[in-house]
Amino acid sequence: MKYLLFPLAAVVSYLVAGLNPAILLSTVIYHRDIRECGSKNPGFTNFKRCFGMRWAWLVMVVDLLKSALPAVLFGILFSILWGDWQLGVSFACIFAMIGHAYPVWYGFRGGKGFLVCLASMWTLDWRVGLVATLLMIILLLVTKYMSYATVVAMLTCPITLMLASPSATVVVLCALSVCFMAWRHKGNFKRLLEGTETKFLLKKS
Repeated sequence: MKYLLFPLAAVVSYLVAGLNPAILLSTVIYHRDIRECGSKNPGFTNFKRCFGMRWAWLVMVVDLLKSALPAVLFGILFSILWGDWQLGVSFACIFAMIGHAYPVWYGFRGGKGFLVCLASMWTLDWRVGLVATLLMIILLLVTKYMSYATVVAMLTCPITLMLASPSATVVVLCALSVCFMAWRHKGNFKRLLEGTETKFLLKKS
């Protein structure tokens, strides 16, 4: 029975995280597909850039919840059947990232997964999430580049987790999730090197 948790966690996390509030809200409210606007990424930053802040915070909250809820659910189930909360959370995170990036609901065209990954890190270990969040805020305030701030901050998570968790499996799963998210941002780093990356501003330009 307990081995069925792995495929169950994979399927549920993939499907739930594949639901994208940026795509839904842009279509329902603005009658536009966020994937055809701005950077074409269906995430918080591009939604805010294209449509302003009015609904962007809802995009952020739902993206966080759609990752945190499966992570908590399978953290509890793995804790009961395997005695390992972090294994359940980190395993669910991998498939939540895949679901967000390649959702079956939207023709496998999804987002880059920063908020999904961040929510999972907070669920995995609040200290890891806190360090990443504080570093992201500092880097964002200094550089104004959301992509740079988020990727650099999240890359610290496996390192921080090694100090907080004795499980090599959990650290590896965490590192895979973070590296996947970083790879999804490769276009942003190309633009950063070219000097064409758009800066993040609280007000819509």
